Amino acid sequence: MAYVVTDACEKDFLCTTECATSAIHPTSDEAAARTVSQVYINPDECIDCGSCVAICPVNAIFSIDELPAEKADAAEKNAAYFQ
Repeated sequence: MAYVVTDACEKDFLCTTECATSAIHPTSDEAAARTVSQVYINPDECIDCGSCVAICPVNAIFSIDELPAEKADAAEKNAAYFQ
């Protein structure tokens, strides 16, 4: 897992359109977009490019190595979304 979306996500979907590998879901046109509180990064598809970090206006995306301790559960939540 290279990057993680935390609960600070405002679900503006900017990162989903910027992602080079479409590793971030749900996208705005997916049914789940209406039912989840944030987007998630698929740890198996993320290529560690950082494009999502640069475009996130609320700084909700972190490198796994820079994930704040109080947000540590976000890594598990992101991975669980894709299981």
